[in-house]
Amino acid sequence: MKNQVCSKCGEGTYSLGSGIKFDEWDELPAGFSNVATFMDTVVGPSDSRPEGCNNSSWVPRGNYIESNRDDCTVSLIYAVHLKKSGYVFFEYQYVDNNIFFEFFIQNDQCQEMDTTADKWVKLTDNGEWGSHSVMLKSGTNILYWRTTGILMGSKAVKPVLVKNITIEGVAYTSECFPCKPGTFSDKPGSFICQVCPRNTYSEKGAKECIRCDEDSQFSEEGSSECTERPPCTSKDYFQIHTPCDEEGKTQIMYKWIEPKICREDLTDAIRLPPSGEKKDCPPCNPGFYNNGSSSCHPCPPGTFSDGTKECRPCPAGTEPALGFEYKWWNVLPGNMKTSCFNVGNSKCDGMNGWEVAGDHIQSGAGGSDNDYLILNLHIPGFKPPTSMTGAMGSELGRITFVFETLCSADCVLYFMVDINRKSTNVVESWGGTKEKQAYTHVIFKNATFTFTWAFQRTNQGQDNRRFINDMVKIYSITATNAVDGVASSCRACALGSEQSGSSCVPCPPGHYIEKETNQCVECPPDTYLSIHQVYGKEACIPCGPGSRSTQDHSVCYSDCFFYHEKENQSLHYDFSNLSSVGSLMNGPSFTSKGTKYFHFFNISLCGHEGKKLALCTNNITDFTVKEMVAGSDDYTNLVGAFVCQSTIIPSESKGFRAALSSQSIILADTFLGVTVETTLQNINIKEDMFPVSPSQIPDVHFFYKSSTTTTSCVNGRSTAVKMRCNPAKPGAGAISVPSKCPAGTCDGCTFYFLWESVEACPLCTDHDFHEIEGACKRGFQETLYVWNEPKWCIKGISLPEKKLSTCETVDFWLKVGAGVGAFTAVLLVALTCYFWKKNQKLEYKYSKLVMTTNSKECELPAADSCAIMEGEDNEEEVVYSNKQSLLGKLKSLATKEKEDHFESVQLKSSRSPNI
Repeated sequence: MKNQVCSKCGEGTYSLGSGIKFDEWDELPAGFSNVATFMDTVVGPSDSRPEGCNNSSWVPRGNYIESNRDDCTVSLIYAVHLKKSGYVFFEYQYVDNNIFFEFFIQNDQCQEMDTTADKWVKLTDNGEWGSHSVMLKSGTNILYWRTTGILMGSKAVKPVLVKNITIEGVAYTSECFPCKPGTFSDKPGSFICQVCPRNTYSEKGAKECIRCDEDSQFSEEGSSECTERPPCTSKDYFQIHTPCDEEGKTQIMYKWIEPKICREDLTDAIRLPPSGEKKDCPPCNPGFYNNGSSSCHPCPPGTFSDGTKECRPCPAGTEPALGFEYKWWNVLPGNMKTSCFNVGNSKCDGMNGWEVAGDHIQSGAGGSDNDYLILNLHIPGFKPPTSMTGAMGSELGRITFVFETLCSADCVLYFMVDINRKSTNVVESWGGTKEKQAYTHVIFKNATFTFTWAFQRTNQGQDNRRFINDMVKIYSITATNAVDGVASSCRACALGSEQSGSSCVPCPPGHYIEKETNQCVECPPDTYLSIHQVYGKEACIPCGPGSRSTQDHSVCYSDCFFYHEKENQSLHYDFSNLSSVGSLMNGPSFTSKGTKYFHFFNISLCGHEGKKLALCTNNITDFTVKEMVAGSDDYTNLVGAFVCQSTIIPSESKGFRAALSSQSIILADTFLGVTVETTLQNINIKEDMFPVSPSQIPDVHFFYKSSTTTTSCVNGRSTAVKMRCNPAKPGAGAISVPSKCPAGTCDGCTFYFLWESVEACPLCTDHDFHEIEGACKRGFQETLYVWNEPKWCIKGISLPEKKLSTCETVDFWLKVGAGVGAFTAVLLVALTCYFWKKNQKLEYKYSKLVMTTNSKECELPAADSCAIMEGEDNEEEVVYSNKQSLLGKLKSLATKEKEDHFESVQLKSSRSPNI
C-alpha cells in the first residue's frame, strides 16, 4: 500500500487480485447470514398451526454448504460493496425439483437488480456440479441464495449444495490469503491453492504436502492430517465373478476395496478368503452367442438366438423382435457402465459402483455409506418393428427390470431417465428393504435414452462403511423395440401381395396381420390395434362403452355424444360444449411449516379425435405453457393427458413474484368408456361419494386410466368423472371433488370428480313440454307450448309455434242448450200425462169387476162384460179403489180404522140411472 504497487503473493498463499473466494465451509464465513421465513399467517384451527422455522438454516459441511431439508424458506445472504463492476460465480448441486432454488441480487434499497431477471437455477444431474455466474454492478450488492422445500406429505427433499463462491470486483486486496489445510501453493503469485494428493496432508498456509507413513497411516485427498490404518475386516473386501476363460469356466474371487486403508498384519485383522471353485459359465443373454469363444457376441441382423444355440435366420414370413434381455451377469454388457460418486469427497472416484454376480448384478462396496453407486444403460432410440408400424399408439417400447433391496438403514434406490442428454429426472424411487419385484417404464417417443439406477445406503454425511452389507440386486433388465437391439425370437410379419422371398412389409395404420394369408387387414370399426402384437384378429381390441376409435384405430375416445334408454324414453347427451379443458383449483392446504398450496386439475373430457389436451407443467422458470409448447419437444417439465394434476404454490405464500407449479403428474392417458353405470373395469363410484342428484335424470360417467404404474399404484392410476345435469350451472359449470377426499382421491390411485353443468343435461324431446289451450275470443282459440318445470334438458327440439284455431261463440251454444232443455221438458210432461191417463183406465176396469162380484147382496144383474162395449164413453174415470192414499194411510193410523175402507168417487156414465 505504501508504494501503490501490485506484488506477487508468496508461497503458501494466494490472491484473486480484486476478488474474494469462499471455499472453506467448516463454519459460516464472516459476512454471511441465514434468514428463515416463519409463516405466521395460516388459516386453520389453532391446533394445526405450523411449527417454527427457527432451526432451519444453511449448514456448513466442510467443502460445501448445504441448504435446509424442510419446507421453510431459508436465505443465505452476503452483502458486498464493489469498487467496479464485476461478477459472482459459484458451483452447486441441485437435483431435487421438490425444492425451489433461486439466486438473485438486490441493491441497498432492497430492489432486485435487472441482472437477475432469470433467478431460477437449473437442475443438475445426480453427482454433477453445475456452475452459475451473474454480473454485478458497482456499489452495494446483496446476494441471496434462497431455497424453499415443498414436501406436502412426500419424503424429505435432497438439499442444495453450494461451494467455491467467488466474487470479483471488490476493492484491490492489500493482503494474500493463506492456503487452507489440505491444500498448498509452491509458486509465488498463485491465485489458487492445489489439493494435496492421497496419503499426504498439509496445514494452513502450506508450501508443500507432507507424506504419511504408508505402513501405518493413510489420508484422503485434501486431508489436513493422517489417520491410523485400522485392522482389516469383512467390510474391506468384496467378491467378483471372473469372466469366462477359454474353458468356459468362471469362479468367485475376493478383492480388497481400493484404495486399501486397512492392515492385515494386526492381531484382529482378517485375510482375503480363498477363491471359489471354478464353475461353468452362465449362458449368453438372449440375442447373443459365444461361437465357441469365451465371450458373447450379438447375433447378426436378421438372426436370433436364445443364448444357448447358434444364431439362426428368421423363417420366411417373420422378422426379428429386437430388444435387450439381460438376465445373465458374467460380464457387464457393452452398452452399460458403472461408477461411484460422493458429493463431499472423492474416495470412491474410479471405483465400480456395481458388480456382476452370475444371475444378478448388485451394488458394490463403494468408499463410504453415503456414496451414490451408479449403473447406466444407454439406448440410442426406440422404434417398433416393421409389422407393428400400423399400431400408431403412443407407446414405442418399454423397459422392465426385476430387483430387490436388502437394507438395515435408510437406503434408497433411484431409477432415473435422461432424454437426449438434456437432464436426468427421477422417475421412481424405493426406500428400505423391498421384496423381489418388477417395475416397468413405458417409452412414448423415439429419442436417445440413458437409464440410470443409483443406490445410496444412507444420506447421512459419514465417511465409514457401517452399512456395507446393505445392497440392491437387479436380476434382469429387458428393453423392447430398441433401435440397436438383438433378437431372441422372431415374430410374424406381413408379406407383400407379390411375395418375393421372405421380405416383410409394414401394415398401414390400424391393420393387423391375417393369420392364414399373412396379409394386412383393417381392424373392424370401434376397435383399436394392440401395441404389443398385431398377429390375428384378436389384436383388434374393442373400445369401451360409449366410445369409438380413431380412423387409424390407434386409440379410443368419446365423440362427446352419448345415448341412453330409460323407461321407454330415449336420452341423448351432447357434451361438445364441455370438450375444452375443464379446470379445478382445490384447496388451500398447508404443510407442517405453513406453506400454502393448492391441487390444480385439468380435465380433457371428450372430442378432438382423442387428443390429450390437458396440460400440466412444472412452472419453476416462470415460463408459460404456450412458451414451453412452442419450444423443444424434449421439455420434460410439461405433461399432456386426459386428466393431470399439478401442485400450485401461490405467490403470496412464499413471497414469489408468480405462482409456482410443481409435481405435475398424469392421472389418465387412456380412455376406457362412458356409461350411466357407476362401475367400469374395477373403477367404482360409491353412492355416498357425492350428494344425490335432485332430478331423475341419470348421471353420465366418464372413465379413464393411466398406463404408468408406481410403487403405490401397481395397476396405475384411474379417474372417474361424474357428469350431472344442473340447470343452475350455466356454461362450463363447476367441477368438485368428494368432500371426504379433498385431494380428489382417498387412496392416491383413483381420482373422482363431479362436473355439474347445464351442458350435461340431455337433449330436449317432445316429452319435455306440454300444451296450454287459451280462451275462445272472437271465434279464435290460441294453443301455447311450454317447457315442463323444472326444465332438465337443453338444445334438442325446439318448442312448437303457438297454434291458432277457429271456434264458435259461447252465446250461441247457450241458446242451443236452452232450446234443447225446453224441448226435453215438454216431452217429459207429455209422456207423464199419457201414461197417467192410461193407468186410470185400468183402474176403472178393475173397479167394475169388483162391483159386479159384490152385487149379489143388492141382487143386481151381472155385467155382460168387463170390457168396454161399443158405444161406451171412453172418457169415464175409475172411481173405486181399495188402495189407500198417503193421506188415508196417515188417517187410518191415527183413528185405527179397519183396513177394508174404500173410497168412492161418482162417475159420470150413460148407465148411471140404471145403477
